[in-house]
Amino acid sequence: MTGRADPGAGTDALDAAFAETVRRTGASIGALYLLAPDEALLNLEAVCGAPVEFAAPWTRVPLASPAPVAEAVREERMVWVGSQEEMARSYSRTAMVLPYPLALAAAPVTGVRRWGTLLLMWPATRPSHMTPRERGNILSSCGRLARLLEEAAEQPGFPRRERPRAVPLGAGHRSAPQALAVADFVERLPGGSCALDLEGRFTYVSSGAAELLGREAAHLLGTLPWQSLRWLDVPLHEDRYRAALIGRQPVAFTACRPPDQWLDFHLYPDDSGISARILPSRTHEPTAPAAGRTGTADASARAGRLYQLTHLAAALTEVVGVQDVVDLVADQIMPAFGAQGLVLSTADAGRLRITGHRGYASDTIARLDGLPLDTGFTPAGQALATGTPAFFADVDDMRHSYPEAPTVSGKHAWAFLPLIISGRPVGICVLSYDSPHTFTAEERAVLTSLAGLIAQAVDRARLYDTKLELAHGLQQALLPRSLPTIDGLRVAARYLPATRGMDIGGDFYDLIRLGDTAVAAVIGDVQGHNVAAAALMGQVRTAVHAHATLGTPPDQVLDRTNRLLTDLDPDLFTSCLYIHLDLARRRVTLASAGHPPPILRLPDGGTRPLDVAPGPLLGIDPEAAFPVTEIPLGEGMLLALYTDGLVEAPGADLEDSITCLAHHLAEADDRDLHGLIDTVLKESGTAGQRLDDIALLVLQETDQDGCDQDGPDRAEPVPGG
Repeated sequence: MTGRADPGAGTDALDAAFAETVRRTGASIGALYLLAPDEALLNLEAVCGAPVEFAAPWTRVPLASPAPVAEAVREERMVWVGSQEEMARSYSRTAMVLPYPLALAAAPVTGVRRWGTLLLMWPATRPSHMTPRERGNILSSCGRLARLLEEAAEQPGFPRRERPRAVPLGAGHRSAPQALAVADFVERLPGGSCALDLEGRFTYVSSGAAELLGREAAHLLGTLPWQSLRWLDVPLHEDRYRAALIGRQPVAFTACRPPDQWLDFHLYPDDSGISARILPSRTHEPTAPAAGRTGTADASARAGRLYQLTHLAAALTEVVGVQDVVDLVADQIMPAFGAQGLVLSTADAGRLRITGHRGYASDTIARLDGLPLDTGFTPAGQALATGTPAFFADVDDMRHSYPEAPTVSGKHAWAFLPLIISGRPVGICVLSYDSPHTFTAEERAVLTSLAGLIAQAVDRARLYDTKLELAHGLQQALLPRSLPTIDGLRVAARYLPATRGMDIGGDFYDLIRLGDTAVAAVIGDVQGHNVAAAALMGQVRTAVHAHATLGTPPDQVLDRTNRLLTDLDPDLFTSCLYIHLDLARRRVTLASAGHPPPILRLPDGGTRPLDVAPGPLLGIDPEAAFPVTEIPLGEGMLLALYTDGLVEAPGADLEDSITCLAHHLAEADDRDLHGLIDTVLKESGTAGQRLDDIALLVLQETDQDGCDQDGPDRAEPVPGG
């Protein structure tokens, strides 16, 4: 008889191992993140030791974000943050929404593949360093979680549920006689006592506490204090609860029960919940906001939403392009407000052009794209015209306000958020729902605030995209679109811009046909990586090309280009390496203007930098001389020309870096020169942040019939790597 697999068995075992890891490491709070199928996001799978609602700002974390959980899986290493000060220095956005004294570890969960990240948090009372034994235990637990995930992945109930789940720590229970004795003991104490679970709900209320709070215990049990006692619905008070729960340290605050009774609250947290002592205040009225005295049925926002807004605001300041804004709204703002649809449109030539969307069919987007900007007969047009957000809880609500507005999307609730800066319409952001949704006053306030932040982010992003498009267009125009096919020579090239600035630079290369049996290769580097450097680079490349095609010797090519630059006086210096290859006479002639030496690789694998006597940089001395070096063109010989961005690094010796590059070149497979370039760039560590742009040109001698030619040359620039 064949039994069916229990779809919950995999997650039950996973939850048990997760809770055991939190207990065994002594952590107060744990979280398990799993990579999305496209590995671009980390989704929160489970939380232990804290309410799921606390993690609302971090239910989805982009893998590229500057957060410990993302960095751990991205760099495949454990991230340890020993104090709040270290958190502020290293992860300012995370510190902004976790302003509590704590220590934190994020470790990658990796098995046969990358699964995600285990996050553990401790109170600040633990030592600020982690011992090798502790580190080993955490990494071992991550390996166990990875194995359980691999087993769970085979079950039909996997993958994750739509909402993160709370995993209990599994604290022990008292017997009935013990519980009664404890209750009698508490009742005899002065003042009031109560207990909250990790979700913040009342689990016990003494008669003294009920009297001080002004509500019967039966009406409080199972509720959240700031919901059942509206005078506690003040961000400051909920913040103190968060501080106790996350920091696992006693916290005290004073609140006013209307009309004028001031109460002192003392919170004592542990891994199972919070014990609270409530006493009449002896300090009378503290310095507190007036809202505490008058009740807060109309409180502006809850602390949780404030933290969420702070987190999202910080995230919006870090986005770069328009697509980044779309991704952030879709990945973090949509789930934070439970929306299933998104349309982000920007104002362009009097119309709303959709720049990004989620949860809509393509034919629906086609019908909505390009609506007139000045129409007042649609919710989007009216919101933009008035600058006031519009919220519709259901289809009837929409029809009542806009009977002629077609509901082509099939959605049932909408929030239209106008994106306006200084009275200028930037666009509109529409969040939609698959079922009716009532927007609370709190949600409306937060979404309205977010609309202003999104507008600023979209406006900056559009400006950045425009500049980037201009920079890429200029770079594409100045670098060769492709390199000529030369019989007897294999060639490949690559350009990588610096990762800071405008993605444009002054590095250049070229391959110039000089008749049927000769070719010139040139590579250079203009100081800087901005528009001025790129413009000068175009002038240098044109000058070199013009002199080379006249058959000018290498030293004279550099000499004449140097005189041109000194006449132009651009206040920028240029290095350049010019190589003339005579395929008939089998000779290579080189001249250098302060450029790093080329690297020679022989067929037997021997690799070394060529000893080329350099002249000065171009544009300094009009009378400078450029020595000539000549070597034989050996069969199968390979030459690599590069700019200093590939070998220069802060604190590194240049000669050592060039020797290291020669080693990478020697180890790379030369059967495919494009693959060889990929290998060299990877081994040289250019995949991350680049302070300078990089150009690399590789030439290899082959048989004259050209039968060993590579495919089409990839000479075009590669933005961002």
